Amino acid sequence: MIFFQSGSETTNLSVSDLKAAISSALLKLGDRKKVLVVPPDFTRFHSQAGDLTTIIYNYYNEKLTDILPALGTHAPMSEKELDEMFKGVPKSLFRVHNWRQDVVTIGTVPGSYVSEITDGALDYDWPAQLNKLVYSGGHDLILSVGQVVPHEVIGMANYNKNLLVGTGGPEGINKSHFVGAVYGMERIMGKASNPVRSLLNRAASEFMKHLPIVYIQTVIGRDESGKLVIRGLYIGNDEEVFKLAAELSIKVNFIKVEKPLKKVIVYLDPSEFKSTWLGNKSIYRTRMAMADKGELIVLAPGLKEFGEDKEIDRLIRIYGYRGTPATLKSLKENAELGRNLSAAAHLIHGSSEGRFNITYCPGKLSRSEIESVNFRYDDLPEMIRKYDPGKLKDGFNRMTDGEEIFFISNPAVGLWAAKDRLRE
Repeated sequence: MIFFQSGSETTNLSVSDLKAAISSALLKLGDRKKVLVVPPDFTRFHSQAGDLTTIIYNYYNEKLTDILPALGTHAPMSEKELDEMFKGVPKSLFRVHNWRQDVVTIGTVPGSYVSEITDGALDYDWPAQLNKLVYSGGHDLILSVGQVVPHEVIGMANYNKNLLVGTGGPEGINKSHFVGAVYGMERIMGKASNPVRSLLNRAASEFMKHLPIVYIQTVIGRDESGKLVIRGLYIGNDEEVFKLAAELSIKVNFIKVEKPLKKVIVYLDPSEFKSTWLGNKSIYRTRMAMADKGELIVLAPGLKEFGEDKEIDRLIRIYGYRGTPATLKSLKENAELGRNLSAAAHLIHGSSEGRFNITYCPGKLSRSEIESVNFRYDDLPEMIRKYDPGKLKDGFNRMTDGEEIFFISNPAVGLWAAKDRLRE
């Protein structure tokens, strides 16, 4: 059932609009006594989920008993990040999701179904896992808040991914990520229907129907001045809420270019992107737009690590971004990588498969570290002088020396593709 919907390619929802929308939807749900909110973490700051969570807190007050940011494998939020994202919300309400310890397996999707949706590529059973607080916290309302946007692992982000991955456990996260990697990222990105989503949908329909979950989904786009604004807001308790948001997101967030791009400059906001685990969105979201033998330059002033999880960081440093054949070979030869399939999937996603060049310009990693994982390295201060993100506009730019480049100020808010590659 849909409790609220508003959105179009030109909609610009204000804070007062959001307050009215939330109040309208929550009023329809009736009185609640124990509410859990599951928003994204700071890596999805631009989702506006922080503002929505503040509005929800002001609506329910003491009836909102717990807020569980959907960290997935990400690092816990700092106090500064909590203050910036969830303004006015007491820190005593926040809980930390420990993806290795705080989960329960709520059911298992059989390998026969996994084989069916992956065309026989994989046939392992998949455990649906949730944080214990979500599954057995005794809440009479669970509000899952987040942004629907093209995504490299699941086609379109959010909906039940926010729970089954965002508050999931090691095996569930690892195996679901690997389904996407094996099926093929470029077959999935920007598509609401795909094997990973089918996997999560089956789990939700079989093991989560008794939970009082309502989804609050945003669609974010840029206005004429380049400012990020809310183009859509959808609130409901079934798949229809996701479909409506996904349809608008494709119109708002999918940027098509006439021909493949020879040189792309991506800027990673240091407050948001501190690892290649996140920063490789610069690769995922642009790969369908990159020309063969093209160059992707990533300006990453906040980059200090490869994985936010220490074990995943260690594995990335050992095996590197060397493409699908090398990663699959390493999987067969090394049990430790086989136990961390999300890391293996990430290594596949973060490689250009030798088709185009990837140069990282990090703020806090050395040349030897960057080159050890199979990326090229360049000096950040020098490249920022040459390609100043403060002076570039999103899209095509002509430099003073005549060079044409394509600039992306935040890869998390879109998906870029060349029309020729879409035909392919």
